[in-house]
Amino acid sequence: MSNEINSSNFIRNIIIEDLESKKHDEIITRFPPEPNGYLHIGHAKSIVLNSGLAREFNGKFHLRFDDTNPTKEETEYVESIKEDVKWLGGDWDALYFASDYFDIMYEKAQLLIKKGLAYVDDLSAEEIKAYRGTLTEAGKESPYRNRSVEENLDLLERMKNGEFADGEKVLRAKIDMASPNMNMRDPVIYRIAHASHHNTGDKWCIYPMYDFAHPLEDAIEGITHSICTLEFEDHRPLYDWVVRECEMEHTPRQIEFARLNMTNTVMSKRKLKLLVDEKIVDGWDDPRMPTISGLRRRGYTPEAIRNFCTAIGVAKANSVVDSQMLEYFIREDLQLKANTAMAVMRPLKVVITNYPEDKTEMLTVSNNAKNEAAGTREVPFSREIYVEQEDFMEVPVKKYFRLFPGNEVRLIGAYFIKCNEVIKDENGNVVELHCTYDPETKSGSGFTGRKVKGTIHWVDAKTAVPAEFRLYEPLILDDAPENQGKDFLEQINPNSMEILSGFIEATTAEIAKPNDKYQLVRNGFFNVDPKYTTEDKLVFNRIVSLKSSFKLQDK
Repeated sequence: MSNEINSSNFIRNIIIEDLESKKHDEIITRFPPEPNGYLHIGHAKSIVLNSGLAREFNGKFHLRFDDTNPTKEETEYVESIKEDVKWLGGDWDALYFASDYFDIMYEKAQLLIKKGLAYVDDLSAEEIKAYRGTLTEAGKESPYRNRSVEENLDLLERMKNGEFADGEKVLRAKIDMASPNMNMRDPVIYRIAHASHHNTGDKWCIYPMYDFAHPLEDAIEGITHSICTLEFEDHRPLYDWVVRECEMEHTPRQIEFARLNMTNTVMSKRKLKLLVDEKIVDGWDDPRMPTISGLRRRGYTPEAIRNFCTAIGVAKANSVVDSQMLEYFIREDLQLKANTAMAVMRPLKVVITNYPEDKTEMLTVSNNAKNEAAGTREVPFSREIYVEQEDFMEVPVKKYFRLFPGNEVRLIGAYFIKCNEVIKDENGNVVELHCTYDPETKSGSGFTGRKVKGTIHWVDAKTAVPAEFRLYEPLILDDAPENQGKDFLEQINPNSMEILSGFIEATTAEIAKPNDKYQLVRNGFFNVDPKYTTEDKLVFNRIVSLKSSFKLQDK
């Protein structure tokens, strides 16, 4: 990954200070996802930040799977996460699994017991919660808190050996039931779960809790800066306690930053999974999903996502980013990259009555008006063409300069045509236009005889290839559904996808392949869908419209 995290931020400044003070000889960061779902755009921010900092300071970047909960984790998620991180440019120097360290974690749990800092508790989950107290009232000690070291070691061993049922016993850290920080009130650090693990199989039936496992993982790997989101700020004292009391050689520093929140977007993996399970969307990679795989299938580029993550910056306070900002960066990235093509999505047939019936000519058009290096292509033109339905209006409104009876427009790269006759079906719907063309007005001929105000795109009816076009709107209607106290499923946009059957020019259809990106004239930037495109059928996902009122300085 190129160095995109080059703007000043408080985390970068901490790293600079630590290097200058010789606190660290080398920076090691990590991205530690739980393999219980697909990554989303919020994870992209963390990937870009952590890998970017490691690259900038010639350090190392680890990808580590926090796989401590086998009941929710799957190999499918592991593979998808690896693909997403690599696609984003977050090439890791080392790949680890928390489960690689289960033996060490168990030994550290035994160490805490021997130090009088952990005990096996028989209270139920509900009782532990009741004993925990409130923000204004101290917690109450468990009646099992003062078991002997020998008894605790024996019970932990028997828990490991599978003698007890799920939920029958837990191992808790012995810290302070009166602590003002609820996380320090004897947190559970091991629970029983008779479940097969994707990595360790049936070796274990007890698994460490996240707050115990995570600091140990960081310390084992020698992570220097453990960068996480703000919700873990209150967990930092426990993080430091685990590292210290488990007598780890390396002491990572946990630093919190604001997570990414976006309008019209859900960032909860649980809610995203619900959308998939309820079949509201077409899987985790649905182009309406904020998942990295969904964005990739829609047509977003890793460069656009990285530039977006860099632009939103690293802050200490939570805020909400306008989702149009992400759209801004994909437009910027594709302006010069995506070649132009002509497609008609709501076709209206036009017969050019004075054009020879048996003639087809090849016209030269630009591949990208903003990038001369993209060159030109030849597109066929004949007597019958398709135009967009919206480019004709029988009774034009004010300042409508496209086709209407008696009006003349320019066809991109072709000729002027004039609408002479409107053909309707028995229900009064316009089904065909009869026009005439002026052969003197051929594009590129230098014709200056007269000007027209309207220019429209078209495809040749004889050679154009049928295609499907999928147009997307935000999946979530409410800008912040998670903060409104409503069921977010009630906020689903019923019109988030529109599927149109139209035509695309033959020249482009002949070469288009999955994940190719095009500027479809006046219709937007589109990606050839990799999931449903076949040799016999082209499917295009609209990535984003060509223009927006959003300005970067508005963020």
